[in-house]
Amino acid sequence: MRPWRVVGWVAVIAVALFCLYHVWTVAISLVIGVFITALLLPPAHWLRSRGLNRAAATAIVFTAGLLLAAALIALLVPPTVNSLAELRSSVGKVLDDLHNLTARFGLDDQQLVAQARDYLAGQGRQITSGALAGVRTVGEIVVGAVLAVILSIYFVHGGDRLFRWLVDLAPVAARARISEAGHLIYSVIGRYIRGIAIVGAVDGFFIGIALWILGVPIALPLAVLTFVGAFLPVVGAFMAGLLAAVVALVAKGWLVALIVVAVTVAVQQIEGHVLAPQIYGKALDLPGAVILVAITVGSVVAGITGAFLAAPVASVIVALLRRTPGTVRA
Repeated sequence: MRPWRVVGWVAVIAVALFCLYHVWTVAISLVIGVFITALLLPPAHWLRSRGLNRAAATAIVFTAGLLLAAALIALLVPPTVNSLAELRSSVGKVLDDLHNLTARFGLDDQQLVAQARDYLAGQGRQITSGALAGVRTVGEIVVGAVLAVILSIYFVHGGDRLFRWLVDLAPVAARARISEAGHLIYSVIGRYIRGIAIVGAVDGFFIGIALWILGVPIALPLAVLTFVGAFLPVVGAFMAGLLAAVVALVAKGWLVALIVVAVTVAVQQIEGHVLAPQIYGKALDLPGAVILVAITVGSVVAGITGAFLAAPVASVIVALLRRTPGTVRA
């Protein structure tokens, strides 16, 4: 590739990133809308193959999705509230144990608490400004979520028509390559999102069953958190397992916490070596180091959102490089 072409591509990417920075909420909503479409388009296609039109299939799929989300919320809230009340009584015992432990080592935990209280009092202004920023962030999340759902409805109903319209705007000579790249990108994203959902559901089911058998409070919310953590590869599974172990420690003691850690590690090993390769396939097989670097870069660039989007973006880039290896030349 000639040097001036490299400079041109760098300039185009820089302009694109600059534009994305100023319309970040819209860009993220667009990406999440594509993710939702990747999950809901297969059942919509199945309904169409049974004779339903686009509008009816789209309405049925999204109605079922909303009902499922509402049922999940209704299923999660009551046990969570009851279990938190149980955990409050256990926290007092754990704090007493920690007080006795610090006393053995000659530490004054009351002094540490007082210092922490003074520190928080001195940071009052920053906490207030952070709360105001949090209100703005919540507003952006709500607007972005509504926009993502609306876009996903449109994509499920007529995304193929929109894609053909966009391809027709390109020069004739480039339409075939753009169409092929677009289908490849959507295929990779679809396989990634559906694979993550299946793997996360399996992890959440078995870990949730183990927590329920052991009598750990908020077992169902922790199982759902394990499912959500699957969308942040490597890091998410670790954080969800750590939280489950902490809850088990507070509620049931060291022995149950160690059992929870052992079960979590066993499930993650089975998922990583048996389940995930069968679901993702070699096309999405990324080394753990690559995933960690991608998540780190994504979190630095765009915070939590960038961390969640890092793995699928890396998968798309790797798939494009494998599909067209001759495009990268010195």
